[in-house]
Amino acid sequence: MSSRASAPLQSARRLVVKIGSSILVDEAKGEVRRDWLEALTNDVARLHKGGCEVVLVSSGAIRLGRTHLKLPAGVLRLEESQAAAATGQIRLAQAYQEALARHGITVAQLLLTLHDSEERRRYLNARQTMATLLGLGAIPVINENDTVATDEIRFGDNDRLGARVAEMISADTLVLLSDIDGLYTGDPRSNASAKFIPEIREITPEIESMAGAAASVLSNGGMVTKLMAGRIAMAAGCRMAIADGRKVGALGALIDGTARCSWFLPEGSPLSARKKWIKGSLKTTGSLVVDDGAVRALSAGKSLLPAGVTAIDGEFKRGDVVDVKDRVGRVLARGLVAYAAEDARRIAGRKSVEIEKLLGFRGRDEMVHRDDLVVE
Repeated sequence: MSSRASAPLQSARRLVVKIGSSILVDEAKGEVRRDWLEALTNDVARLHKGGCEVVLVSSGAIRLGRTHLKLPAGVLRLEESQAAAATGQIRLAQAYQEALARHGITVAQLLLTLHDSEERRRYLNARQTMATLLGLGAIPVINENDTVATDEIRFGDNDRLGARVAEMISADTLVLLSDIDGLYTGDPRSNASAKFIPEIREITPEIESMAGAAASVLSNGGMVTKLMAGRIAMAAGCRMAIADGRKVGALGALIDGTARCSWFLPEGSPLSARKKWIKGSLKTTGSLVVDDGAVRALSAGKSLLPAGVTAIDGEFKRGDVVDVKDRVGRVLARGLVAYAAEDARRIAGRKSVEIEKLLGFRGRDEMVHRDDLVVE
């Protein structure tokens, strides 16, 4: 099966594009490749106009910063890397802002650390921020927060960061633009007999053995980290492409289906993967008892609103998994609750328009959104 037939980029509705330092930054000059970036943002704007929500995960801050701080060649000390990131991130964000402003598109900057993807409250906050920005028509540009991250807590490469972002926002497609056009049975730069693999449906030990090392001094990741990203993405129901992004117009070629790339194809969709995870949670931290009207709404595939909740049992935090029960205690569903137990008790039985007055802040209209709900 060809890469064009297996996963056309034109069908993506929520897309994450990871951009490596080695393709964004001119290695000799240490400056942004403006012609490349303008072509990329032209293609992003084309997707955006067609209704696709796009998130960019971009490296390059440290490389840009070290140029302008005139730091020496070679491996930087941690504090030098952090200083370079602080300087370069401003230039990186400005470059994206200027390139997308030509299309009337608003750009937002988010800096994440590994803890933001693993600590539940920070994960939910980052997820909600990105979802809100996308809903408002903005394009988030995300990078690792190298100004504060250390070797112990950093992602170490933006391949995995891209996959974590795709997982966070339930993206259906992740594209890794790098310095190679896909996965091979060996390193094609040193092994002339290495064969290209257009489609991967499972990351087996055999597939893992094909990974090599990074080819560029500007890149922290190699095929190993791309396979790690593929594992994360596929588990989240997100398809992933590895493509050569070095040529001007590389993303456009992928959109048009003319570029060669390797597609990693999951069994299910992001929503089905998310609901499978919710259903498979071994432990719930509490329960919501609902009235007959809410029972009918749930059976019709609707969200659970505060008005339908009659009682709350247990202590839980926002984002925890809870059971939804009817009046006689039968478990009807399981889902991720949008409010901590204390707040949930204050709004239970009340209309969504009253939430802000009762809590002092405007939260979600739903107690449990239908996308976060699995009906038994």
